[in-house]
Amino acid sequence: MTAPEAGRGIGNGEHAAEITTTFVGLPRDSFRILHVSTGNVCRSPITERLTRHFVAQRLGVLGGGLIVESAGTWGHEGAPMEANAETVLADFGADASGFVGRELLDEHVIRADLVLTATRDHRAQVISMGHSAGLRTFTLKEFTRLVKAIDPATLPPLEDGVVLRARALVRAAAALRGWLLAPTVEADEVYDPYGAPLTFFRSVGDEIHEALDPVVTALTGVAARA
Repeated sequence: MTAPEAGRGIGNGEHAAEITTTFVGLPRDSFRILHVSTGNVCRSPITERLTRHFVAQRLGVLGGGLIVESAGTWGHEGAPMEANAETVLADFGADASGFVGRELLDEHVIRADLVLTATRDHRAQVISMGHSAGLRTFTLKEFTRLVKAIDPATLPPLEDGVVLRARALVRAAAALRGWLLAPTVEADEVYDPYGAPLTFFRSVGDEIHEALDPVVTALTGVAARA
């Protein structure tokens, strides 16, 4: 693909946004975040919609050029989000409407500026697809750990645009990888709640919320409201 598409805004219910065409090597006015899990009906939809929700709270509806979407390595193409996942999103006041599951494709990885996965296995699968994805693919919890170690003062100010700030954040996180290792193997995993009761879904939602909050704060330069 020589002319990847890039959108503006947080995106709509079918993972698309206002589409513009950009070309490799030319400046872009958007930054695309791709959340990846297995079926794209539980973890990655929760993470996608919570990210959109938190960005909108901080920056407004358009999100300053951030696009947030998701896919699954064994994605249930065309499937709705799991009902318990919708309930978890409702708990946080996030919008679950219009979601449609999809399988991870090469084009999704090519277009992504940052790929955040539920587990290390998902990360390995994304990287194995090629497309120079290694430096921009992390597990969610791994990225959180790295982001917490980055001095916000070293990032471009929000006045320069959230896209510029987001690209700098990914570069800084990639530079730290290998220096800040996970304390345990399990520390970078968000386990699959598929088929589990609502209580487990809610615990997974809390994990995702805790991991996302510092990431969105670093991306936007705006802390969550107390």
